[in-house]
Amino acid sequence: MASETASAASVLTLAPPLEQLRHLAAELRLLLPGVRDEAAVKVSWEATVLTTVFSRLPLPSPQETQRISEQVCAAIKAIIAVYYSLPKEQGITLRKLVRSATLDIVDGMAQLVEVLLITPPQSPENSNLISYNNVWVACQQVPQIPKDNKAAALLMLTKSVDFVKDAHEEMEQAVEECDPYCGLLNDSEDDNHSNEDVLGFPSNRDLYWSEEDQELIIPCLALVRSSKACLKKIRILVAENGKKDQVAQLDDIVDISDEISPSVDDLALSIYPPMCHLTVRINSAKLVSVLRKALEITKASHVTPQPEDSWIPLLINAVDHCMNRIKELTQSEI
Repeated sequence: MASETASAASVLTLAPPLEQLRHLAAELRLLLPGVRDEAAVKVSWEATVLTTVFSRLPLPSPQETQRISEQVCAAIKAIIAVYYSLPKEQGITLRKLVRSATLDIVDGMAQLVEVLLITPPQSPENSNLISYNNVWVACQQVPQIPKDNKAAALLMLTKSVDFVKDAHEEMEQAVEECDPYCGLLNDSEDDNHSNEDVLGFPSNRDLYWSEEDQELIIPCLALVRSSKACLKKIRILVAENGKKDQVAQLDDIVDISDEISPSVDDLALSIYPPMCHLTVRINSAKLVSVLRKALEITKASHVTPQPEDSWIPLLINAVDHCMNRIKELTQSEI
């Protein structure tokens, strides 16, 4: 009687069937990173075997070669299968990272085989070792892949911040080194050589910024600083408030944020002399459009719990202020 009571109590504590299935699905998904790692280790091992046996004499027998080839193919198919086994519901950002890592491994192994074909055994050239190292490094990157879409989103946002930071630093350095031959050319002008090619002195004034150019650079730099601030703030919001189950919104934030760095690069390239003010205006407008869209998408998502009290309107105002100043300085180009 007591055993029947205990059995009935255990049944009553069980979750509903669908809830149990949901829990099972979550557990199975947690196993995927481990499967990824094991598949990468297998590929790395097969690359080691392949490189070892085909870098020395005598070459393996036809039967041994067939066995090694089949094992290499099986290892590569296994790593590809891991990518296809990743549910789309886990997030596009995470799938892109897994896909990129998988392509690096497959491409690296193909290059290794091609190098072994053309490199004689015991050759002093180390091209086969370089190709093997490429495969090994690609496999070593697999355990570093984020485990969920939020972690993947943070990784991509961090990369975007770093790219924009580098672009901003390069722009500032270019401004600091503006017209490095200015003083020397002034001396030569005093000697009536202003229009002549003097050895060691560039005579093409297109290499330098005019006063109008330098004035236009100021709001451009401010706009790039605002871009960096936007990405940093978005990354902080995702880190603090991002939810792993809100994969679609995280993907949307990453997708639009990925457009900021290329837009910054376009603007940065357009400020170098000879500067076309109309091109600068167009590239600035493109960047502003991307920034506003990124901020609006972030504001409307779950990572911004109180949109009305956020810093987003302040950044939008800062971006608009930069763009208005750029428009004023380039109005004559329209």
